[in-house]
Amino acid sequence: MPFIRAGGSTVYYDATAPRDGPTVVFGNSLGTNVHVWDAVVEAFAAAFRVVRFDMRGHGLTDAGPEPTMDDLASDVVALLDALKLERIRYVGLSIGGMIGQRLAAAHPARVEALVLCATANRIGTPEVWNQRIEAVRDGGMAAISSGVLARWFTPETHERRSEEIAGFRNMLERTPAAGYIGACAAIRDADLLADDARIACPTLVVAGAADPVTPPADAFALRDAIVGARAQVIAGAAHIVPAERPQEFADLVLPFLRASRPAGVL
Repeated sequence: MPFIRAGGSTVYYDATAPRDGPTVVFGNSLGTNVHVWDAVVEAFAAAFRVVRFDMRGHGLTDAGPEPTMDDLASDVVALLDALKLERIRYVGLSIGGMIGQRLAAAHPARVEALVLCATANRIGTPEVWNQRIEAVRDGGMAAISSGVLARWFTPETHERRSEEIAGFRNMLERTPAAGYIGACAAIRDADLLADDARIACPTLVVAGAADPVTPPADAFALRDAIVGARAQVIAGAAHIVPAERPQEFADLVLPFLRASRPAGVL
């Protein structure tokens, strides 16, 4: 298994060949692991080296202390350093997109292009996240899984792709409770509007048309907060857009990432 020591933690990651090609790093959503990107990896790997990783307290990566959004962005920088990646294109989903905003604002030399999917500069209210944290503390991950899955995918996907939904339930419920709680607290305490004003790289914001967590209005507000950003909405998708509508996601994001390559890079 590909583990690496980064920032004092053992991090699980997955990387496709070639080692020296332009690299896209995928940042996962809350309660998921690298497999949230399985449906789109093949399409992206035809054009880029793809690096996926389990963020702190998720999947097979160490939990460590309860993180802030700064900590989670620093974790990405530590991973890039460990993998000897100077500049990358970053695609972040939900909290992964929040991490991407902080990463691009605080470390602009590392990020050539940014895709922010199903995210916002502030998600939910402190009361919502405190209630979620208490529910997990009291009843474990199973106490919240049905409600979370209802927000992750549309009713049509629940009906037609029941085996996949069952797999995502397993992914969510097997997320370490401490890691999930820590990430909830990081989201609760993050307000990234000031970060957005500092982002200078090409940025694409993607929303699911049926996302109740970060609806299209949040995507358009995020677009307006980042100079030069554009936003697109994918029909028939709720919160986990790349898994629910992988072809549409790849068709939208891949041309953006290709066009964002620096001069002289094929």
